[in-house]
Amino acid sequence: MKKSKVLLIDAFINFMLGIILVIFPLKLVWFLGLPEVQNTFYPSILGAVLLGIGVALLIEYFRKPYSITGLGLGGAITINLCGALILVVWLLSSSLNIPIRGQIILWILVITLIVVSGFELLIYIKKDNKKSL
Repeated sequence: MKKSKVLLIDAFINFMLGIILVIFPLKLVWFLGLPEVQNTFYPSILGAVLLGIGVALLIEYFRKPYSITGLGLGGAITINLCGALILVVWLLSSSLNIPIRGQIILWILVITLIVVSGFELLIYIKKDNKKSL
């Protein structure tokens, strides 16, 4: 069975975001115009979750038949779209008091999550159609 490269791309994105949130460099947060926090506990916990998702995606990509499963396309799509939806709600609610560059970065993240999910969904549909033939 051919493995989807989209799982690797999604894993990479999750790893990068996870590492940034675990470290949570305040200068980078300020530079990007993202919301600053007093305590970095919650961003680091979110980063750990994203790292875990990245590992689960890698397990799924590299697994052998009948071995432990990771996070497949359905789970990745769900997680990405939930994250994008909540981020859209925050951005449209106007309760985020952040500079325009922060809003742009967050909208880019929303678009990235939706695009990656779209590719994953197309791959899933394509794979599902091959099974039904």
